[in-house]
Amino acid sequence: MSDTTTFVHAHAAHGDWQAALAECRQQFDAQLAARQAEPGGAPLTLGWCYLSDYYAPAAEAILAALQETWPGVAWVGAAGVGVCASGVEYFDEPAMVLMAAALPPSTFRLFSGQQPLPSASSPSHFAPHTALVHAEGSTPDVQDLLHELSTRTATGYLFGGLSSARNRTLHMADGVFSGGLSGVLFGPEIGLISRVTQGCKPIGPARTVTRAAHNLLFELDGEPALDCVLQDLGLGRDVPEDTLASVLSATLVGLSKGDDDALSVPGRFGTDTLVRHVLGVDAQHGVLALADVVEDGMRLAFCTRNPAAARADLMRVATEIRSELESGHSGRALGALYISCSGRGGPHFGAPHAELQMVRNALGDLPLAGFFAGGEIARDRLYGYTGVLTVFTGQ
Repeated sequence: MSDTTTFVHAHAAHGDWQAALAECRQQFDAQLAARQAEPGGAPLTLGWCYLSDYYAPAAEAILAALQETWPGVAWVGAAGVGVCASGVEYFDEPAMVLMAAALPPSTFRLFSGQQPLPSASSPSHFAPHTALVHAEGSTPDVQDLLHELSTRTATGYLFGGLSSARNRTLHMADGVFSGGLSGVLFGPEIGLISRVTQGCKPIGPARTVTRAAHNLLFELDGEPALDCVLQDLGLGRDVPEDTLASVLSATLVGLSKGDDDALSVPGRFGTDTLVRHVLGVDAQHGVLALADVVEDGMRLAFCTRNPAAARADLMRVATEIRSELESGHSGRALGALYISCSGRGGPHFGAPHAELQMVRNALGDLPLAGFFAGGEIARDRLYGYTGVLTVFTGQ
């Protein structure tokens, strides 16, 4: 992207969405006015709109107002239990976060159920390089859909998240949708740096799955799965049933294929690790039921949510991005998207707004928009308890 590319952002909380939108418009206008002296002055073309679920019932009216207020801007977004901007989080209150950019129209394409993806044999001159994806968690085979979409891009890299609204899960791409996928395909001209930050810490060693079927885990390293998790938790086989149920409800598993990156650094998961819930246990046979398909040969480590590990890993990825920007090879940061798990946010990081303030401290007061999701998307995978930080870059 050229050095004249403009990103602007705004955020507001108000019981009336129209008042919040009016406040966001004032913020946009002030930023655009401040940049009038800059060369270029290209019009805004792509916008992001993230709504807290208080506004979800009015999504169609909000999208119509955005299109009327900023004609010529293509809008994408989603609803979540929380939304975020640079250094700010809004949880459990009516709020919206907007961001818009002056990208050349030839460098991106929206897609949705009403705007299908171009086929591989399409005569279109547009070549998808990466994609921002919003989705709804109850969509059948959402993981398979992500994998298929990934194959339609040159890099295979997707980033995004699942709507997490409590009342009406939805996503937007010049229309309001439930189910399926929508988002933006970006061409190779759109530079970006993206990282996944994990929020859990292993409580035991990485083990090899030696017997499993579908989502049932029978053996790890040739031992009953239940024996392994009890050992890692420091519990005996005689633990009371109610205690076992309570402990397992707070225990998660980190899954990776083969030696991909499970515990690539002792005590820390790598970015390819998928964290999933333990759904149940058959204590008599030592079997665990997991919230994902598990296969023989996969690597697995039991884990728990850990605020200290989450803070350290977020600082690590934000510092990696800053270092890449400072190297001069990727250009300068123009704007950012941050999609974090709905189970994270400031309270998990020690104080309100703490998670987003860590991002701002590392990257500066960059235009940023995002939401707290019911699942996070990076590459062709659906994650949990993670954050996906993506920075748009230009010369």
